Amino acid sequence: MTLPKTALVYTSAMSDHPKPPGDAAAPPQLQIDLDDATAQGAYSNLVLINHTDNEFVLDFAYLQPGAPRARVRNRIISSPRHTKRLLRALEFNVRRYEERFGKIDEPDPIPTGGLIS
Repeated sequence: MTLPKTALVYTSAMSDHPKPPGDAAAPPQLQIDLDDATAQGAYSNLVLINHTDNEFVLDFAYLQPGAPRARVRNRIISSPRHTKRLLRALEFNVRRYEERFGKIDEPDPIPTGGLIS
């Protein structure tokens, strides 16, 4: 059985930052195929991060309140270079979010290891 696909077309890095007129250096369009199950997403409230010299492994899990065991919903394996770009993109987008909606409260203490919940 073949799942139906939805094509998404991103024409700008940030939709609320319009490109200036006549911008010749515009990035090419990126088309992303997304099946219905993936488009639904998966909620995660826990991330376990491990790495080797060649890759980072991010295990996105869901921990039910009061449960002693978390279930990994998705595992992302990424190169160190791409993981650093992801970190920069997250930092940029968190700054934009806080400028628009206010500061995000951080839990105490801030995690320093490979476990983020």
